[in-house]
Amino acid sequence: MEKQISSIIDNLTEIMKGQPWHGKSADEILAEISPEKTNVRPGHHPHTAVDLIYHMLTWSEFTLKRIQGEQINDMKAFEQLDWREIDPQIHGWEEAVNDFKKTNDQIIEALREKNDDWLNNKVDYREYNFAFLLDGLIKHHIYHLAQINYIAKTLG
Repeated sequence: MEKQISSIIDNLTEIMKGQPWHGKSADEILAEISPEKTNVRPGHHPHTAVDLIYHMLTWSEFTLKRIQGEQINDMKAFEQLDWREIDPQIHGWEEAVNDFKKTNDQIIEALREKNDDWLNNKVDYREYNFAFLLDGLIKHHIYHLAQINYIAKTLG
């Protein structure tokens, strides 16, 4: 495995399951929030924890599908999932967390078959390459995990 792709895999693994330098991993943060509080919007925060996990899941799925080279037949419909309307009867916390973890595990496994040169390829439906997409996904995870951690702490 090459240096750049190996670094991306290590960083994503660390954020999801390890001990990242910035604090808790996704596994720790997502386990700490009580499922019955995931649809509560604390104070003036614009999102609930369940809003955020589905948003993160959408971008994880987008990334996985791009890595796998799958076609998206209706890009507009896919983009509408980004900040979807959450129906607590349909959009469960545990299901979303499990799907988020599973999708990121699949991203890591798919990346193990890639090399550094592949990172320079343009991402379908976008104007940037895979190195930029994966760097963004990692930063996106950190940002929104911090929001979920804030919500968990605020709601107690």
